[in-house]
Amino acid sequence: MITAAMSRRAEELAAEGVPFVTATVVRAQRPTSVQAGNVALVLADGRIEGFVGGVCTEHSIRAYSIQAMETGEAVLLRILPFAEDAGAAPANVTDADGSVTVQNPCLSGGAVEVFLEPVLPAPRLLVCGDTPIAEAVRRLGGELGYAVADGDGLDPRADDLGLVVAAHGRDELRTLRRGLESGVPYVGLVASPRRGTGVVAELRADGVPDELLARIDVPAGLDIGARTPPEVALSILARIVAVRHEVRPAPVTPAREPSAQQTAVDPICGMTVAAVEGTPSVTRGGETVYFCCEGCKAKYESQGEHAAVAD
Repeated sequence: MITAAMSRRAEELAAEGVPFVTATVVRAQRPTSVQAGNVALVLADGRIEGFVGGVCTEHSIRAYSIQAMETGEAVLLRILPFAEDAGAAPANVTDADGSVTVQNPCLSGGAVEVFLEPVLPAPRLLVCGDTPIAEAVRRLGGELGYAVADGDGLDPRADDLGLVVAAHGRDELRTLRRGLESGVPYVGLVASPRRGTGVVAELRADGVPDELLARIDVPAGLDIGARTPPEVALSILARIVAVRHEVRPAPVTPAREPSAQQTAVDPICGMTVAAVEGTPSVTRGGETVYFCCEGCKAKYESQGEHAAVAD
Protein backbone atom coordinates (compact mmCIF):
# COMPACT_ATOMS: atom_id res chain seq x y z
CA MET A 1 0.00 0.00 0.00
CA ILE A 2 1.30 3.44 -0.88
CA THR A 3 2.34 5.49 2.15
CA ALA A 4 1.08 8.99 2.84
CA ALA A 5 4.57 10.39 2.18
CA MET A 6 4.82 8.54 -1.13
CA SER A 7 1.35 9.73 -2.11
CA ARG A 8 2.33 13.35 -1.37
CA ARG A 9 5.50 12.94 -3.43
CA ALA A 10 3.49 11.58 -6.37
CA GLU A 11 1.13 14.55 -6.14
CA GLU A 12 4.09 16.95 -6.10
CA LEU A 13 5.61 15.38 -9.22
CA ALA A 14 2.26 15.43 -11.04
CA ALA A 15 1.68 19.08 -10.11
CA GLU A 16 5.14 20.00 -11.43
CA GLY A 17 4.48 18.17 -14.70
CA VAL A 18 7.28 15.66 -14.06
CA PRO A 19 6.74 12.26 -15.71
CA PHE A 20 7.15 9.22 -13.48
CA VAL A 21 6.03 5.63 -13.03
CA THR A 22 4.26 4.22 -10.02
CA ALA A 23 5.74 0.75 -9.44
CA THR A 24 3.55 -1.46 -7.24
CA VAL A 25 4.51 -4.96 -6.17
CA VAL A 26 1.44 -7.14 -6.76
CA ARG A 27 3.03 -10.51 -5.97
CA ALA A 28 6.23 -11.53 -4.23
CA GLN A 29 7.45 -15.10 -3.88
CA ARG A 30 9.74 -15.98 -0.99
CA PRO A 31 12.57 -15.49 -0.29
CA THR A 32 12.34 -12.05 -1.95
CA SER A 33 12.89 -9.03 0.27
CA VAL A 34 9.74 -7.20 -0.87
CA GLN A 35 6.10 -7.69 -0.04
CA ALA A 36 2.96 -7.30 -2.12
CA GLY A 37 1.81 -3.71 -1.79
CA ASN A 38 5.28 -2.14 -1.71
CA VAL A 39 5.31 0.99 -3.89
CA ALA A 40 8.07 3.08 -5.44
CA LEU A 41 8.22 5.97 -7.88
CA VAL A 42 10.56 5.74 -10.88
CA LEU A 43 11.64 8.99 -12.56
CA ALA A 44 12.66 9.49 -16.18
CA ASP A 45 16.36 9.60 -15.28
CA GLY A 46 16.12 6.15 -13.68
CA ARG A 47 16.01 7.25 -10.06
CA ILE A 48 13.84 5.07 -7.82
CA GLU A 49 12.19 6.58 -4.76
CA GLY A 50 10.92 3.86 -2.48
CA PHE A 51 11.62 0.15 -2.19
CA VAL A 52 10.42 -2.53 -4.59
CA GLY A 53 13.33 -4.96 -4.39
CA GLY A 54 17.08 -5.28 -4.37
CA VAL A 55 19.58 -4.09 -6.94
CA CYS A 56 18.86 -6.87 -9.43
CA THR A 57 15.10 -6.33 -9.31
CA GLU A 58 15.58 -2.57 -9.58
CA HIS A 59 17.48 -2.94 -12.87
CA SER A 60 14.49 -4.60 -14.55
CA ILE A 61 11.99 -2.20 -13.00
CA ARG A 62 14.06 0.80 -14.05
CA ALA A 63 14.43 -0.40 -17.66
CA TYR A 64 10.75 -1.18 -18.20
CA SER A 65 9.58 1.93 -16.35
CA ILE A 66 11.51 4.02 -18.86
CA GLN A 67 9.76 2.13 -21.65
CA ALA A 68 6.37 2.72 -20.02
CA MET A 69 7.04 6.46 -19.91
CA GLU A 70 7.98 6.42 -23.60
CA THR A 71 4.84 4.56 -24.69
CA GLY A 72 2.40 5.86 -22.10
CA GLU A 73 1.17 2.32 -21.49
CA ALA A 74 1.10 0.43 -18.20
CA VAL A 75 3.09 -2.81 -17.93
CA LEU A 76 2.76 -5.85 -15.69
CA LEU A 77 6.37 -6.94 -15.22
CA ARG A 78 7.12 -10.49 -14.06
CA ILE A 79 10.70 -10.93 -12.84
CA LEU A 80 11.84 -14.54 -12.54
CA PRO A 81 15.16 -16.04 -11.39
CA PHE A 82 17.14 -17.38 -14.35
CA ALA A 83 17.05 -21.17 -14.52
CA GLU A 84 20.61 -22.37 -15.10
CA ASP A 85 19.40 -25.68 -16.54
CA ALA A 86 17.12 -24.00 -19.10
CA GLY A 87 19.89 -24.23 -21.69
CA ALA A 88 19.17 -20.82 -23.14
CA ALA A 89 20.12 -17.20 -22.62
CA PRO A 90 17.92 -15.03 -20.41
CA ALA A 91 14.77 -14.14 -22.33
CA ASN A 92 12.37 -11.22 -22.26
CA VAL A 93 8.92 -12.45 -23.28
CA THR A 94 5.87 -10.28 -23.98
CA ASP A 95 2.65 -12.18 -23.41
CA ALA A 96 -0.50 -11.77 -25.48
CA ASP A 97 -2.07 -9.68 -22.72
CA GLY A 98 0.79 -7.17 -22.88
CA SER A 99 2.55 -8.30 -19.70
CA VAL A 100 6.32 -8.80 -19.83
CA THR A 101 8.25 -11.69 -18.29
CA VAL A 102 12.01 -11.34 -17.79
CA GLN A 103 14.53 -13.82 -16.47
CA ASN A 104 16.92 -12.05 -14.15
CA PRO A 105 20.26 -13.88 -13.92
CA CYS A 106 21.31 -12.18 -10.70
CA LEU A 107 18.01 -12.50 -8.85
CA SER A 108 18.73 -14.45 -5.66
CA GLY A 109 15.19 -15.20 -4.56
CA GLY A 110 11.70 -15.94 -5.80
CA ALA A 111 9.62 -14.35 -8.51
CA VAL A 112 8.29 -10.80 -8.27
CA GLU A 113 5.43 -9.19 -10.19
CA VAL A 114 5.33 -5.41 -10.41
CA PHE A 115 2.66 -3.22 -12.01
CA LEU A 116 4.25 -0.22 -13.72
CA GLU A 117 1.83 2.63 -14.31
CA PRO A 118 3.15 5.76 -16.07
CA VAL A 119 1.93 9.16 -14.91
CA LEU A 120 2.59 11.67 -17.67
CA PRO A 121 1.89 15.42 -17.77
CA ALA A 122 -1.07 16.42 -19.90
CA PRO A 123 0.09 17.78 -23.27
CA ARG A 124 -0.32 21.56 -23.54
CA LEU A 125 -2.55 23.05 -26.23
CA LEU A 126 -2.28 26.78 -26.88
CA VAL A 127 -5.39 28.56 -28.12
CA CYS A 128 -5.35 32.23 -29.17
CA GLY A 129 -8.44 34.39 -29.45
CA ASP A 130 -11.73 35.00 -27.68
CA THR A 131 -13.98 33.92 -30.53
CA PRO A 132 -16.73 31.28 -30.22
CA ILE A 133 -14.53 28.79 -32.09
CA ALA A 134 -11.60 29.44 -29.74
CA GLU A 135 -13.85 28.88 -26.73
CA ALA A 136 -15.19 25.67 -28.24
CA VAL A 137 -11.62 24.39 -28.84
CA ARG A 138 -10.73 25.17 -25.23
CA ARG A 139 -13.79 23.39 -23.90
CA LEU A 140 -13.47 20.27 -26.05
CA GLY A 141 -9.68 20.17 -25.61
CA GLY A 142 -10.16 20.03 -21.87
CA GLU A 143 -12.58 17.14 -22.29
CA LEU A 144 -9.85 15.28 -24.19
CA GLY A 145 -7.49 15.67 -21.26
CA TYR A 146 -5.27 18.37 -22.74
CA ALA A 147 -3.82 21.19 -20.67
CA VAL A 148 -5.43 24.07 -22.57
CA ALA A 149 -3.71 27.43 -22.13
CA ASP A 150 -4.15 30.95 -23.48
CA GLY A 151 -1.57 31.25 -26.24
CA ASP A 152 -1.69 35.05 -26.23
CA GLY A 153 0.50 35.27 -23.13
CA LEU A 154 2.72 32.21 -23.49
CA ASP A 155 5.68 31.26 -25.65
CA PRO A 156 5.06 28.13 -27.74
CA ARG A 157 7.36 25.16 -27.11
CA ALA A 158 8.33 22.22 -29.27
CA ASP A 159 6.82 19.86 -26.69
CA ASP A 160 3.43 21.56 -26.88
CA LEU A 161 0.62 19.67 -28.54
CA GLY A 162 -0.30 22.48 -30.88
CA LEU A 163 -1.17 26.12 -31.44
CA VAL A 164 -4.62 27.17 -32.65
CA VAL A 165 -5.03 30.77 -33.78
CA ALA A 166 -8.68 31.81 -33.89
CA ALA A 167 -8.32 35.54 -33.30
CA HIS A 168 -9.91 36.87 -36.49
CA GLY A 169 -6.89 38.95 -37.45
CA ARG A 170 -5.75 40.13 -34.03
CA ASP A 171 -1.96 39.72 -33.74
CA GLU A 172 -2.09 36.65 -36.00
CA LEU A 173 1.18 37.19 -37.86
CA ARG A 174 3.39 37.41 -34.76
CA THR A 175 1.64 34.49 -33.07
CA LEU A 176 1.86 32.22 -36.11
CA ARG A 177 5.52 33.04 -36.62
CA ARG A 178 6.36 32.26 -32.99
CA GLY A 179 4.56 28.95 -33.27
CA LEU A 180 6.29 27.94 -36.50
CA GLU A 181 9.76 28.92 -35.29
CA SER A 182 9.30 27.11 -31.96
CA GLY A 183 8.68 23.76 -33.67
CA VAL A 184 5.16 23.18 -32.30
CA PRO A 185 3.90 20.01 -34.06
CA TYR A 186 0.60 21.60 -35.12
CA VAL A 187 -0.09 25.22 -36.09
CA GLY A 188 -3.64 25.95 -37.19
CA LEU A 189 -5.22 29.19 -38.40
CA VAL A 190 -9.00 29.58 -38.30
CA ALA A 191 -9.69 31.55 -41.47
CA SER A 192 -11.30 31.25 -44.87
CA PRO A 193 -9.10 29.92 -47.69
CA ARG A 194 -8.91 33.40 -49.20
CA ARG A 195 -7.89 35.15 -45.99
CA GLY A 196 -5.55 32.30 -45.13
CA THR A 197 -3.73 32.74 -48.44
CA GLY A 198 -3.30 36.43 -47.65
CA VAL A 199 -1.90 35.73 -44.18
CA VAL A 200 0.60 33.24 -45.59
CA ALA A 201 1.67 35.79 -48.23
CA GLU A 202 2.27 38.39 -45.52
CA LEU A 203 4.40 35.98 -43.52
CA ARG A 204 6.40 35.09 -46.63
CA ALA A 205 7.00 38.78 -47.34
CA ASP A 206 8.18 39.12 -43.74
CA GLY A 207 10.89 36.52 -44.36
CA VAL A 208 9.30 33.32 -43.01
CA PRO A 209 10.69 30.36 -45.06
CA ASP A 210 8.33 28.38 -47.26
CA GLU A 211 9.14 25.13 -45.43
CA LEU A 212 7.70 26.66 -42.26
CA LEU A 213 4.73 28.24 -44.02
CA ALA A 214 3.81 24.84 -45.45
CA ARG A 215 3.14 23.63 -41.90
CA ILE A 216 0.25 26.07 -41.32
CA ASP A 217 -3.08 24.23 -41.37
CA VAL A 218 -5.49 26.71 -42.96
CA PRO A 219 -8.42 26.52 -42.86
CA ALA A 220 -7.68 24.73 -39.59
CA GLY A 221 -9.10 21.25 -39.12
CA LEU A 222 -10.26 18.28 -41.12
CA ASP A 223 -12.84 18.91 -43.82
CA ILE A 224 -15.93 17.36 -42.25
CA GLY A 225 -18.39 19.98 -43.45
CA ALA A 226 -18.31 21.75 -40.06
CA ARG A 227 -20.57 24.77 -39.68
CA THR A 228 -21.05 25.59 -35.99
CA PRO A 229 -18.22 26.52 -33.59
CA PRO A 230 -18.38 23.15 -31.79
CA GLU A 231 -18.23 21.34 -35.13
CA VAL A 232 -15.24 23.42 -36.24
CA ALA A 233 -13.55 22.76 -32.88
CA LEU A 234 -14.15 19.04 -33.37
CA SER A 235 -12.52 19.15 -36.83
CA ILE A 236 -9.51 21.04 -35.47
CA LEU A 237 -8.96 18.66 -32.56
CA ALA A 238 -9.33 15.68 -34.88
CA ARG A 239 -6.50 17.10 -36.99
CA ILE A 240 -4.39 17.65 -33.87
CA VAL A 241 -4.92 14.04 -32.79
CA ALA A 242 -3.82 12.84 -36.24
CA VAL A 243 -0.72 15.04 -36.23
CA ARG A 244 0.13 14.00 -32.70
CA HIS A 245 0.29 10.34 -33.65
CA GLU A 246 2.31 11.10 -36.78
CA VAL A 247 5.03 13.13 -35.11
CA ARG A 248 5.31 11.35 -31.76
CA PRO A 249 5.95 7.68 -30.95
CA ALA A 250 2.78 5.63 -31.25
CA PRO A 251 2.04 2.92 -28.67
CA VAL A 252 4.41 0.05 -29.33
CA THR A 253 3.50 -3.41 -30.47
CA PRO A 254 4.06 -6.19 -27.92
CA ALA A 255 7.23 -7.28 -29.73
CA ARG A 256 9.03 -3.97 -29.28
CA GLU A 257 11.93 -3.86 -26.88
CA PRO A 258 12.74 -0.87 -24.65
CA SER A 259 14.33 2.08 -26.42
CA ALA A 260 17.95 1.43 -27.36
CA GLN A 261 18.83 4.94 -26.21
CA GLN A 262 17.57 4.36 -22.68
CA THR A 263 18.28 0.68 -22.18
CA ALA A 264 21.14 -1.72 -22.90
CA VAL A 265 21.91 -5.43 -22.68
CA ASP A 266 24.57 -6.67 -20.27
CA PRO A 267 27.01 -8.55 -22.56
CA ILE A 268 27.94 -10.96 -19.77
CA CYS A 269 24.57 -12.20 -18.51
CA GLY A 270 22.17 -10.88 -21.17
CA MET A 271 20.05 -8.86 -18.75
CA THR A 272 18.26 -5.72 -19.96
CA VAL A 273 19.32 -2.72 -17.86
CA ALA A 274 18.66 1.01 -17.91
CA ALA A 275 21.41 2.95 -19.69
CA VAL A 276 21.39 5.78 -17.18
CA GLU A 277 23.75 7.37 -14.69
CA GLY A 278 24.37 5.04 -11.77
CA THR A 279 24.22 1.82 -13.76
CA PRO A 280 27.64 0.07 -13.74
CA SER A 281 29.36 0.79 -17.07
CA VAL A 282 32.63 0.73 -18.97
CA THR A 283 33.57 3.05 -21.84
CA ARG A 284 35.97 1.80 -24.50
CA GLY A 285 36.71 3.40 -27.81
CA GLY A 286 33.90 5.89 -27.35
CA GLU A 287 31.30 3.16 -26.74
CA THR A 288 29.70 2.69 -23.33
CA VAL A 289 28.74 -0.81 -22.19
CA TYR A 290 26.30 -1.21 -19.27
CA PHE A 291 26.05 -4.04 -16.72
CA CYS A 292 23.57 -5.32 -14.17
CA CYS A 293 26.14 -5.41 -11.37
CA GLU A 294 29.78 -4.84 -10.51
CA GLY A 295 30.44 -8.58 -10.87
CA CYS A 296 29.50 -8.62 -14.57
CA LYS A 297 31.46 -5.41 -15.07
CA ALA A 298 34.58 -6.94 -13.50
CA LYS A 299 34.23 -10.08 -15.63
CA TYR A 300 33.95 -7.95 -18.79
CA GLU A 301 37.02 -5.93 -17.83
CA SER A 302 38.91 -9.15 -17.11
CA GLN A 303 38.04 -10.51 -20.56
CA GLY A 304 39.34 -7.32 -22.11
CA GLU A 305 42.62 -7.65 -20.26
CA HIS A 306 43.06 -11.26 -21.45
CA ALA A 307 42.35 -10.20 -25.03
CA ALA A 308 44.97 -7.45 -24.78
CA VAL A 309 47.58 -9.93 -23.51
CA ALA A 310 46.79 -12.37 -26.33
CA ASP A 311 47.28 -9.64 -28.93
